[in-house]
Amino acid sequence: MIIGTAGHIDHGKTSLVRSLTGIDTDRLKEERARGISIELGYAYTPLVGGDVLGYVDVPGHERLIHTMVAGAGGIDFALLVIAADDGIMPQTREHLAIIELLGVTQGAIALTKIDRVAEARVRTVGEQIANLLSGGPLAGARQFPLVATDADDPGVVALRTHLHAAAAASRTRYPEDRLFRLAIDRVFTLPGRGTVVAGMVRAGRVEVDDWLSVMPRAMAVRVRSIHAQNRETSVGRAGQRCALLLAGVEKSEVARGDWLAHPQALIATKRIDVRLRLLAAGEGIANRASVHVYLGTAHRVARAAMLEGDDLAPGASARVQLTFDGPLCAAPGDSLILRDAQAAHTLGGGTVLDSHAPARRRRSPQRLAYLAAIERLLAGEGLEPLLREAPEGIALQQLAGLCGCEPERVSLPGDARIVDAGAGARLVILDTHWHALGERAAAAVRAFHAEQPHDSGIDRGRLRRMTAPGMPDGAWRVLIEELLARKVIEKTHHALHLPGHRISLSPAEQGLAETLCRAIAAGGFDPPWVRDLALRTHAGEEEVRRVLRSCAIQGQVLQVVRDLFYHRDRMRELAVILRRLVTEHRLVETARYRDAIQVGRKRAIQILEFFDRVGYTRRILDARILRTDSAWQEDTEQ
Repeated sequence: MIIGTAGHIDHGKTSLVRSLTGIDTDRLKEERARGISIELGYAYTPLVGGDVLGYVDVPGHERLIHTMVAGAGGIDFALLVIAADDGIMPQTREHLAIIELLGVTQGAIALTKIDRVAEARVRTVGEQIANLLSGGPLAGARQFPLVATDADDPGVVALRTHLHAAAAASRTRYPEDRLFRLAIDRVFTLPGRGTVVAGMVRAGRVEVDDWLSVMPRAMAVRVRSIHAQNRETSVGRAGQRCALLLAGVEKSEVARGDWLAHPQALIATKRIDVRLRLLAAGEGIANRASVHVYLGTAHRVARAAMLEGDDLAPGASARVQLTFDGPLCAAPGDSLILRDAQAAHTLGGGTVLDSHAPARRRRSPQRLAYLAAIERLLAGEGLEPLLREAPEGIALQQLAGLCGCEPERVSLPGDARIVDAGAGARLVILDTHWHALGERAAAAVRAFHAEQPHDSGIDRGRLRRMTAPGMPDGAWRVLIEELLARKVIEKTHHALHLPGHRISLSPAEQGLAETLCRAIAAGGFDPPWVRDLALRTHAGEEEVRRVLRSCAIQGQVLQVVRDLFYHRDRMRELAVILRRLVTEHRLVETARYRDAIQVGRKRAIQILEFFDRVGYTRRILDARILRTDSAWQEDTEQ
């Protein structure tokens, strides 16, 4: 267990830790000279059974709140120190508010300097403390009147016994079954050995020779040795304070506020969505207000964009997006503290929901429903609410990030399936959503036939953009293959269509179709128009159109514009030429393509617009690039 002190300056926090442990946590010359704590101090004491109890002593000065939060963020137990002569002071209230906002629910009260006041004053301050704690997570916490400077004082002895008993019965609130994360609050160099980083392990475990990342820089380092709770060990665990000797990093490359983490645990970000709760006695926040954010051991300035409403009143709670100037790291469930633009007053605190928040559509109903599902996940309801809000599925890697574990250890609901999304990625989607996507795809094909009755069908990529634009193409391929296997849809060449979407031809019409197809194929990249074909075959133009549309449905010809059809082999050659030009030049302008196929500019534009329409290309100004999800790419390789 880690105990953290809290309280107003000069109320005896450091003296009390010295009496409890025999260790002076003021290690700096300036601290000893001035008699006040400036930096975080650390002390350890052995427990019966071999465990070690750790203390983090925080400064009490109002200008050092950022240091106090860095130390208090990882504690399990709060030791609130209040002097009997001064009583409850401003930093008493602010430190208590911060502890509560950080989610600390265990604690004890040390009522110090009782030797300087009358017994009546001690009773009065004790009653004031009880009223202060009433209704909060530390309500009912035991009070220990004592003389902090005397290690043998009965109150100090009683407090020590209480703390040791609490440590023996306590379990850390930080999970060991997650990917390793340590919030760095101290960096120093051991002469002749290397750089050491220290901090609270917020999740997971680490072993000697593990490879970790210094975040947000994503700098790889190796663990050479570990001290956990001030003892050398081969393993560090969640809830312990650890110092890790690292290989591959200089002291100047690491700072307080960084994380040391498993390479998959964190990703650098500039936007996080959070649930904020403001103090009732504090100030409100206007939309786009500048605020100071204390997250992990980091202190950053951010803009607060309201996701609900236009502002946030004192005592209220809402979802807010925080945008930072530079990168930082966070994980869902992490606690944070918010102070005003001058960093003079604590406004409130909150919980990280999404550490990879989008810049656009952040207030949409779908986005807010997604964040609400994350809150239910953090409350212990599992992934099902989250997957219900994802009709196109969620990447398994993203779920692993939300759960803080490896993808293989994500606990999925029974009605979820994992779909290969290509390139090693996997998509998780509920069976009901998977089947609904199949029905939507079939309905989209049916609607396409109604709008384009003479078209052979729709390209797979275009159907995805109409049905499930956010779904990875690899997963979409799996869905289409399943629909094809179940005969819900059929495929002719590159075109998807409903079963039975064919037009039968009479023997005479079949003969005409063969003649027309030969003439179109012979026309190469400049085939005859319908009127010219009608003259050659002595058939009516409408009959030629009807027969050619039937041929298009069967995949023999392709309609580029009205009354102009290309043979499928010639169209494949045109696609190959276009792909070669894109490979050579990345972007292909109309003029370059026109010269390559040796037709007029108008015809080149008609062909390129056809490729745009079927989803083979995407237009960028007067140039084209190839779409990566088009079935035309497969067709050109046949």
